[in-house]
Amino acid sequence: MENRFGIKDLILYALIVLLMIMVWLSMVQRDRQWERLVALQQAVDGQTRDLAAIRRQLSEGIALTSPATTRATDPSQDPFARLKAAEQMPGFARGDWLVDNFGTKVPKLTPLVSSDVYGTIVQNRVLESLFYTDPYTLENVPLLATSWQITDHSQAWNQAYDQLQRRIMENPQAEAARPDLGEDLKQAIQKLADGQAQDVPRELLVLHPDLPIAVEIAFQLRRGVLFSDGTPMTADDVLFTFEWTMNPAVNAPRARAYYQKIRSVEKLGDYEVVFKFREPYFESLELAGGLQVMPRHFYSQYTPEQFNEHPGLLLGSGPYRLRNPSGWRPGNQIEVVRNERYWGEPTTFDRIVWHQVEADAASMTMFKNGEVDLFGAQPEQYRLLMKDAELLKRARNFEYESPISGYVYIAWNQKRGGKPTRFADRRVRQAMTMLTDRQRIIDELFLGYGRVASGPFSPQSRQNHPSVSPWPFDIERAKTLLKEAGYEDRNGDGVLESPGGEPFRFRLSYPSGNELYQRVVLLLKDTYARAGVALEPDPQDWPIIIKRLDTRDFDAISLGWTGGIETDIYQMFHSDQVKDQGDNFMSYINPELDRLISLARSTIDEAARMPLWQEAHRILHEDQPYTFLFNRTSLVFIDRRIHNVERTRLGLNFVQRYVMPVVWFVPADQQKWSR
Repeated sequence: MENRFGIKDLILYALIVLLMIMVWLSMVQRDRQWERLVALQQAVDGQTRDLAAIRRQLSEGIALTSPATTRATDPSQDPFARLKAAEQMPGFARGDWLVDNFGTKVPKLTPLVSSDVYGTIVQNRVLESLFYTDPYTLENVPLLATSWQITDHSQAWNQAYDQLQRRIMENPQAEAARPDLGEDLKQAIQKLADGQAQDVPRELLVLHPDLPIAVEIAFQLRRGVLFSDGTPMTADDVLFTFEWTMNPAVNAPRARAYYQKIRSVEKLGDYEVVFKFREPYFESLELAGGLQVMPRHFYSQYTPEQFNEHPGLLLGSGPYRLRNPSGWRPGNQIEVVRNERYWGEPTTFDRIVWHQVEADAASMTMFKNGEVDLFGAQPEQYRLLMKDAELLKRARNFEYESPISGYVYIAWNQKRGGKPTRFADRRVRQAMTMLTDRQRIIDELFLGYGRVASGPFSPQSRQNHPSVSPWPFDIERAKTLLKEAGYEDRNGDGVLESPGGEPFRFRLSYPSGNELYQRVVLLLKDTYARAGVALEPDPQDWPIIIKRLDTRDFDAISLGWTGGIETDIYQMFHSDQVKDQGDNFMSYINPELDRLISLARSTIDEAARMPLWQEAHRILHEDQPYTFLFNRTSLVFIDRRIHNVERTRLGLNFVQRYVMPVVWFVPADQQKWSR
């Protein structure tokens, strides 16, 4: 057979070669365009940084004519020192997105009225505080404030407090007749006069108007700060934030539980405010400096009722903003975008996105597919992914215990519908803890990544009582306690009954969508059944969980608390937090614990304060309002395209739960979301 190559074939080959050349040229041109785009983005970033620096310099009155006239900056006082250090790293670039998954449906983003960690994480990118805590040094770094001065009147206050107590006891009728005292304070005065000092909450007596100011903290505010809509921040916004928080019509009982320590916030000038504390408080500086400033002009448009009901009111001065500060609704995508008007060093990522996929397996699949950049793994997932060689080429793994990681617990509701429950009996609560095989849960379900908790304080904290050890797993001892409390199997059906014949059945509520939680609950169900206690699993969506906590409509509930460097447990365990949807949602009351918490909070000297916390730990161990389950080890994977990820004293060097600059970045040639 003869092969022929004609003119048509020549033309066809020529067209193919021409097409290949055109494709190659197109690819070269595209690469050049991408390089130019990156260069343009870097130039814009540089101009943005320069403009931000100029705004800061102008606001601080620094001359711009000569570099020699510019003041030197103390790195420890520069809020963006670590971000600037990142800018000097090889490959540093701005741009791209940071994509994460919350693992639950988020009900609210509005500050103060959102009551979960997820809303807080979003708020911490949009709102800013007067200072933030450096995760390496744990020092306070100025942010919206440039400096502060503390005036401590604690000694004089303590003397005045003692004199007030003596005066009341000498002439209670005169005090009770004063028209300027509230009814609660008058009742406290009467109890004090009747010799019932142990029944008088310190939180009531410190409201007495005759007591002097205990501590004053004056903040110099940073000039040139703009909210994301362009409105300047002044002292009026700080005052508004405090007054709005303390407004009883605003549904903010958790914040008020702490800020009630402050008698007033006063304006000394457009850029100076002073916080005046009604009593000594060991975290007075952290409380005042941690106030996240809300813009008055935006939030004052709403009545307290509108504010309480709106799920997505979020506007601040931070490096990110919502596209529509009043437009977010539950079910919507959660994302914040770069604030072009940001007063400080421009942030690294163009956008931060949080998915709301609840199933653990789906969340892991998203990470394996590269749909998210971070993944907090369950232990079995962690072990599985650590065997995935291809994944480990793309992702780094981190294991760490942090003082702020907190603990998981079961709360036993002691009052429901205004009536005591079976869990109002301490013996029953102790028995439930001894029926909970916590070490088995850690070993079998968490694969050893955790430790049994004995109370609410971090294992690394000096707040822990040195002689307190977790209750043992002891079914027989638990049965004995339950029998002492009146529970026996009276009809032979395998379930204990009360003296009135009511079966010991209860529902354990917990967040749905978490497969590991489900396995823990099933293990507990089997173990409890061995003692004649019937557990009914009750998985619920997160918004329903929040509603049940607020209405106290549950038998028992399993959740977790994040922790702190030194944890103030007033919010969770003081009896004052039973009312007004406070976080003592299990209606636990112990007057001696109240006294210790109040005294510890007002003790400035750390050496004197720690024994008080330790005694509080001992009481909580005996009372078991929670079964403290375990402190977990964080198991985290992060995509390797995210650079400058480091370990610190608080975990990683970008703590999402805190207000702080984002120091992670993605080199330009590895950016993908913004292309």
